[in-house]
Amino acid sequence: MTSHLDIPGMAADDERAGDDDTTWQGDVRAGVRQVRDLDSLPLSPAERAAAQAAATRHKVRIPKAYLDLIDWSDPADPIRAQVIPSPEELTELEGELDDPIADQAFSPVPRLTHRHADRVLLFPTYQCAVYCRFCFRKESLTSIGRGFSREALEPAFAYIRAHPEIREVILTGGDPLSLPDKALAEIRARIEAVPHVRLLRIHTRVPVALPSRVTSGLVRALQGRLMVTVVTHFNHAREITPAAEQACRTLRQGGFVLLNQSVLLKGVNDTVEVLEELCRELMYRLGVKPYYLHHGDLARGMAHRRTTIHQGQALASALRARLSGICNPVYVLDLPDGGGKVPLGPCYVDAQDGETWRIRGQDGELRTYTELVGDL
Repeated sequence: MTSHLDIPGMAADDERAGDDDTTWQGDVRAGVRQVRDLDSLPLSPAERAAAQAAATRHKVRIPKAYLDLIDWSDPADPIRAQVIPSPEELTELEGELDDPIADQAFSPVPRLTHRHADRVLLFPTYQCAVYCRFCFRKESLTSIGRGFSREALEPAFAYIRAHPEIREVILTGGDPLSLPDKALAEIRARIEAVPHVRLLRIHTRVPVALPSRVTSGLVRALQGRLMVTVVTHFNHAREITPAAEQACRTLRQGGFVLLNQSVLLKGVNDTVEVLEELCRELMYRLGVKPYYLHHGDLARGMAHRRTTIHQGQALASALRARLSGICNPVYVLDLPDGGGKVPLGPCYVDAQDGETWRIRGQDGELRTYTELVGDL
């Protein structure tokens, strides 16, 4: 039997979740789910018209919990900048791409990308609980009819079974946690039935934008033989609410490892003060390790949110001087040709002469370091 899910929280009868799903389903329904819902927001007529034009090009969806974080009196509000459609999105530059990190070029079967030897991306759905305006998969997310389907995933499961080098399966999309518990439990069971798979990784914006979705039923759906890592996506400390804190606590108590990847966004988090607060609160308050700070991908219409690499390197260097190592993310660029994530952080090596190195300390001072090694 084929089962589809088109809207988070609006599951088919055979996948209807339990009573603890009532809150998050209501949160989705009460938010923005389509272009006409923008009429209810406190926007000027000109802002509303511009937002509707951009939302027609790329999907809009914002749960009420995330919508409530916006300070509508501030046109530059960092929450608003991430989810309210902007007319700048309609300006595309030469060189921007439909598929900025070459997912399709490394897709041997539908809904699976195999870019690195020991791990694959699995796309159980291309739909999200929230649509971020800067998303590098926005072209896929805008496609119609790409919700959850058991039949659509069969070639991907077969591929994973046939490749013993695969140790890690990464659920992404779309947002896998926008699926009902029953669907997630089924996907997890299919993956853990493959003996050579060791770890299940889940990339999700749900703890940020729809924290009520993180329920005891969700945790049970993901628990099993596999080590589970949940990679969240907080971009600003304003997103760290009591509800998000509880969601992360529930995931930690479920035995999951929590990491976070952020995107460096102009006008949202491109100052050292904002990033410092974000990274510190992630680790100290949520128990979430800052993992990656992504340089903005070449998604269409996102030039107004991308910083320069030099700006990102300066921020990474400043963070290294202000935060402990456990609070520091790695500043990375996901190469457009599928070359993967490469660190862009500053280099502290100034020069080398034989076994003598000249290295710049975190205080900016140059120091000499001489290697002392035994016979090679």
